[in-house]
Amino acid sequence: MPNIKFILTMAWYYGIKTIARGPSYLIASLATPLTLLFLVFVLSHGALVKFAIVGGLIAFIGSVGLSGAGDSAFFRLQLRIQELYVATSITQFDYMAAFTLSYFIFSVPGIILYVYLGIIYHLFTLYNSIALVLIMLILIVTTTAISFIISGSINHLRNIWGITGILTVITSILPPTFYPYYYVPKIFLYIIAISPTTPAAILVQGFFGLAPMNLMMLYVLLIELVIYSILARFLVRWRDK
Repeated sequence: MPNIKFILTMAWYYGIKTIARGPSYLIASLATPLTLLFLVFVLSHGALVKFAIVGGLIAFIGSVGLSGAGDSAFFRLQLRIQELYVATSITQFDYMAAFTLSYFIFSVPGIILYVYLGIIYHLFTLYNSIALVLIMLILIVTTTAISFIISGSINHLRNIWGITGILTVITSILPPTFYPYYYVPKIFLYIIAISPTTPAAILVQGFFGLAPMNLMMLYVLLIELVIYSILARFLVRWRDK
């Protein structure tokens, strides 16, 4: 059974308390997607602003999930807190679930901001809102799993910042998060689909009626959820330093 008390306590401390202790982290995580949204609005004269709003939300969730690599690597290599958890009844699932919930809570203020922008542009219906929530939940779990894969694969903390920085750019800018996915050649589209933000953005564009629906990407996203989660479970290094 999951250790609910541990998951909720860690989520409270690293989710809610992080927002209160360091709002600058939240502002920093929103800086890139909001800047790109502004640039898209200016350069397209508002024509692509709806893509930028829903896509910016996907890019934001993806970047927040990937940022967990830095924290989990710091816990394992610097603070050695993970070694304390290993000696208790806390499992890999509890640890990863706590991190995932923490980052989802941390992203709530940003989600509220994007929802407000979406309301201004009359983007939301009950149908696409439910679809958006489900896609965001899958995305935060998948990107957090990737962060564990990265943090469990390195031996030196100094390497993590460069890796996450590169991945954040790749998962935020290259995928069709701020523009229609049909602008991208199909071959290249399936190449960059290795990033979960790509199928997530394509699905959101379809559910919001901004582009033709591509249900194939739903299977891609679900397969990535399973594969990355399994890899994360084995690479979290629960029994060694």
